[in-house]
Amino acid sequence: MTSRENTLRAYRRQRPDWIPVTSGFPAVCWDYYGPEALEEVHLSHRVVFPGYRRGSIYPDNLPILPQTVKDVPYTDPWGCVWETHVAGMVGSVTRRALPTWADMESFSPPDPADTDGIMPLGREALERYAAECRGTGALLAVSLAHGHTFLRLADLRGFEVLLLDMVDEEPRLERLVRLVEEFNRGLIARFLALDPDVVMIPEDLGTQTGPLVSPALFRRWIKPSYLRMTAPVRARGIVLHQHSDGCILDLIDDLVEVGGDVINLQDLVNGVDNLKRVVKGRLAIDLDIDRQEITVKGTPRDVDEHIRRCVMELGSPEGGLSLCYQPWPPAPIENIRAALDAMEKYSRWYS
Repeated sequence: MTSRENTLRAYRRQRPDWIPVTSGFPAVCWDYYGPEALEEVHLSHRVVFPGYRRGSIYPDNLPILPQTVKDVPYTDPWGCVWETHVAGMVGSVTRRALPTWADMESFSPPDPADTDGIMPLGREALERYAAECRGTGALLAVSLAHGHTFLRLADLRGFEVLLLDMVDEEPRLERLVRLVEEFNRGLIARFLALDPDVVMIPEDLGTQTGPLVSPALFRRWIKPSYLRMTAPVRARGIVLHQHSDGCILDLIDDLVEVGGDVINLQDLVNGVDNLKRVVKGRLAIDLDIDRQEITVKGTPRDVDEHIRRCVMELGSPEGGLSLCYQPWPPAPIENIRAALDAMEKYSRWYS
C-alpha cells in the first residue's frame, strides 16, 4: 500500500496499514536550532521524512513567505497590511482594509484565478504541483489559505469590530461574508478541476480555553458559508480536511455537520479524553501533537508516554487517526527527536 493510499484509508476509516505521521519545521526554527541540527533530525527519521534529500531543507532552498520577513510590511491581495518583528514567524495585521463601512464603496476582493488570498497562485503553478503529485504518487492535497473565512473577516474589519458587527446584525456584514465566500468558492472550483485527493480548509477558531466566537454567532454567520463553499467537495466525495488550533470542543457538532472527513486539532488544549469522547468515531482525527507543554517542559520519556497515550486512546485498527508535529522553540532538540521517534514507533501499533 502506498503512503497516499494509506493516508486516504486513515482519513476515511478504511483500515489503513499504519498511522500516517508527518512533521515540518517553521522558518523560525532555523536561527534557533541551526540547519545542521535540523538536517540530522531529518536524516535520522526516514519514516516521518521519507523523501528527504541531504541539503534540501537549508533556508536558502526554502520559499520565504512575505508575512514572515522581519520588519518589512506586506500588503496582501485583500488590502490588509501584515508586519512581524520575529524573522520566520507570520505576523499580524496592522492596517485593516475595511476599518469603516464607508471603505466598502471602493473595495473589491481579489481574483481567485490569480491568488489564494495571501500569495499569488497562478494556473501554471497549480497545474505543475498537481502533475508533480501524480508523477510521484504523492497525496494531492490543495488548501484554502489559512484563516479563509472568520479570520479573513477579522483581518478586514478588526476582531472586536467584527464581533460587534455580528452581535448587532449589521446588514452590510452579510454582503462582506458573501464576498469572502464567493472568493473561496472560486478557489475551490479551481481545485476541483485538478481532481484532488484532499481539499483543506484551515482556520483557527479557538483560544486556549474555548472558541474565538460563540457557537451561536458561528452558526449565524460562519457555518452557513462553510456549508455552501464545501458543498461541491462533499458532492464529489473528495476528502474534506478541516483544521483549527485552540479549544474548539463547543464547535465540534457544527464542524461535524459541515461534513468534513477529518479534522486537524490540538491534543492538550482540547484534552485527549475529550477528543476520545466527543470526536473519535465521528471525524478522523489528524492530531496536532503538543508544542506548548510536554514537548517543551517535559523529558524525552514524558514525550514518548504522551504520544503513546494519544495513539492508544484515539487510534483504532479501522483508522481515523494520523499524527502531525510541528516543533517550535524553545522545545529542546532531544524532545523533538523523542517526539519523532515515538511517532515512528507507535505508527505501527495495530499493524
